[in-house]
Amino acid sequence: MNRRENLKLLFTGSVGAGLLLTGCEPEQVAVQNQVLTGGTIGGRTEEEKLRDSQLLSETFFTEAEVKKLNTLVDIILPAGEDSPSATELKVPDFIEFMMKDQPGNQTPMRGGLMWLDFESDELFGKSFNELGKDQVIQIVELVAWPDKAAPEYAGAVRWFNMLRNLTCSGYFSTQAGWKYMDYRGNTPNVWDGVPQKVLDQYGLANPDKYKDLYLKPEERGTIAQWDEEGNLVG
Repeated sequence: MNRRENLKLLFTGSVGAGLLLTGCEPEQVAVQNQVLTGGTIGGRTEEEKLRDSQLLSETFFTEAEVKKLNTLVDIILPAGEDSPSATELKVPDFIEFMMKDQPGNQTPMRGGLMWLDFESDELFGKSFNELGKDQVIQIVELVAWPDKAAPEYAGAVRWFNMLRNLTCSGYFSTQAGWKYMDYRGNTPNVWDGVPQKVLDQYGLANPDKYKDLYLKPEERGTIAQWDEEGNLVG
């Protein structure tokens, strides 16, 4: 199974119903283009838009932390033959916004990024941003697989899980992410009535009086009309 198929299984299941870190249960996620009283298209009030602008004007991550994020998100979701990398889709910018939108995540996120330097110094005698690619992967492997991680890395595993979830949430909330997943949104189903072989199997038939009114593929866009007694007339 390739990476695309693995991701489809993850993001088309219940975990992906409301993305991963929206802070809401799936049924609480706002409906796109819903208009709320006193609000705007998409359910954004003027107060919310003002808050967003304020958060966007602030900076949480340092330059050194952004460099670490760039390295890590591209390990989690690197560029492929038919997909851009996480940094190409500005996933670190998304994580920056989420740190300010959900400030409760700031301390564990910053703690995890600090842990990278402690572990790098312990193993290689230098900071994380100074490591080569193989050394970076060696550290990531310590926490990327929860079932295999040593007990002493439990805290770092929880941090990396949060980072991975944020990375995937940012990536798959973009048009390029949707395209990579081949996500097409809500697509109407087509039903042309009970198949004739099923009717034959149970000895049933459609009433002849409706024969000229049965759904025809070329007329799917036509709105049905009913008389006052509830009979289909056109």
